[in-house]
Amino acid sequence: MTGHPQTLAFLARRTGGVVEGDASLTVTRVATLKEAGPDDIAFFANPKYRLDVAASGAGAVILSPDNAHLARSPKLLHDNPYACFARVAQLLDPHPRQAPGIHVSAQVAASARLGRDVSIGAHVVIGEHAEVGDGCVIYPHATLYPRVRLGCNALVHAQVVIGSDGFGFANDHGRWIKIPQTGTVVIGDDVEIGAGTTIDRGALGDTVIGDGVKLDNQIQIGHNVRIGAHSAMAGCVGIAGSADIGSFCTVGGGAVILGHLSIADRVSISAGALITKSIATAGTYGGAYPFAPQREWLRNAAHLRHLDSLNERVSDLAKRLKHLENKP
Repeated sequence: MTGHPQTLAFLARRTGGVVEGDASLTVTRVATLKEAGPDDIAFFANPKYRLDVAASGAGAVILSPDNAHLARSPKLLHDNPYACFARVAQLLDPHPRQAPGIHVSAQVAASARLGRDVSIGAHVVIGEHAEVGDGCVIYPHATLYPRVRLGCNALVHAQVVIGSDGFGFANDHGRWIKIPQTGTVVIGDDVEIGAGTTIDRGALGDTVIGDGVKLDNQIQIGHNVRIGAHSAMAGCVGIAGSADIGSFCTVGGGAVILGHLSIADRVSISAGALITKSIATAGTYGGAYPFAPQREWLRNAAHLRHLDSLNERVSDLAKRLKHLENKP
């Protein structure tokens, strides 16, 4: 599907890039290096696609000044090619956002407060005393429970549930007693929430999502979690209750963060990691056991079962060796 055709000169002005070659060239959409045609603009940011640049049929390529020599076609040069690509993709986007207005099938409580230029899709439910900021877009079948507060310019995809009860129960001799979840969810400005993601309301205080946070599809965020500004999380991340995530953090797909932990600012957690302790220092952290051929994995798993006894034997041998070394 074609988008909104733009010249390289226009794209350079809007992205802060520099054109090398024919600035009057018009492109209509973004595409991969391998699939791009003469009307497309591709981008190069990952070194493993280096050989694809020269072979690409793209009309133009976005890349860094250091890599300008790789492309024969006109170039849009930028110090951050991936960010430049993102902005170009927005400018050429053939799929405009849902139009402002409230769909006839949406259910919006009379006490809810909606800002200006909001877009409420089909079968959306917005509960009592909920607040939706200016410019928000909420796609079909999303649900905002009572008293949820959504900042300005948020993008909420289909089937998102914000403000459902947190998982709070007390055990009384084997029977579970529900703890009322009396807090709510407070979401900042410019937040995007992917399809099927659920964010639980707080048990006593609030669950808080900071400005600029980006959440992928099917993420579970427990009650009283706090996520700092401009953090981003990939699909299927699970965050247990009362975890405190810093600002500018990234969390890879399928990672799990246990409850009541604190994660410092600018921490990057690898995909599939299980975080069981607080992280006080910025950096990259992982914890997934590497995959291997099935037979090798089974052998290693069998060895791991005996790791504790092996550790005891090594400790015992170390003591014996020290004793022998101390003999006259």
